[in-house]
Amino acid sequence: MRILVVDDDPLAGEMAAAILEEAGHECLLAENGVDALEMLTGADGLGLVVSDMNMPLLSGLDLFQELRERGIGIPFVLLSGDDPEPLLAREPGLAACLLKDDSLEETLPALVDQLQGLS
Repeated sequence: MRILVVDDDPLAGEMAAAILEEAGHECLLAENGVDALEMLTGADGLGLVVSDMNMPLLSGLDLFQELRERGIGIPFVLLSGDDPEPLLAREPGLAACLLKDDSLEETLPALVDQLQGLS
C-alpha cells in the first residue's frame, strides 16, 4: 500500500515511514499539513494517510477535516502523544488514533494490515 506519512518532526516521520516500509509498504513523507494537502491533490494510488496530531499550520485533525471537506475519503490514522480516546470520540470518522509511543513499531503495522483487510 502507498501511504502518506505527515509529521513536522523529520525524525518521527522517518521512523514511522521506516516501520511501514519494513512491513512492505511504500511511503511518501510530508513535513506538515499544508504540504500533505498539496501531495494528496496530485498523488494517485495513495491508500492511507498517517499523520501526527500536533503540527504547526494545520494540525492532524485539521488536515483530516480539510480532506473530508474536499471530498477526499482516504482512510486517515492520527498519531498522538496524548490519550487517543478523546480524539476518536471527537472525530469518529478517523480510521484510528494511535498513541505515539514505544509500541508504535507493533501497533502501526498491525493496524495497517487490519485496514487493508477491510478494503
